[in-house]
Amino acid sequence: MYTCYIRCMTDPVVESMAEVRNHLADVIDRARREEIPTIITRRGKQEAVVIDIQEYQRLRRIAEDAEEAWLNGLADEAESEGMEGSVSLEEMAARLRGPQD
Repeated sequence: MYTCYIRCMTDPVVESMAEVRNHLADVIDRARREEIPTIITRRGKQEAVVIDIQEYQRLRRIAEDAEEAWLNGLADEAESEGMEGSVSLEEMAARLRGPQD
């Protein structure tokens, strides 16, 4: 079964930082009401994207679920290889995430 993680949405609007500054409320409304993201550029380079908060939360859940599944797979693999030198799932996750500055 195929699960679509990215909704079918229209192509994003690409605007410069200066353009977005002039109508930020419209950019937010477009993301929320029309589900159209806006890619913000600075000096011609893509820097950020404005998306609806619900879409952001959905994507975060997908990323967190994928990370958890990956960590569980690593833990299962380590367990099947034996307990010597193993660490808990929480310790493994902390090591992989590294220091939080």
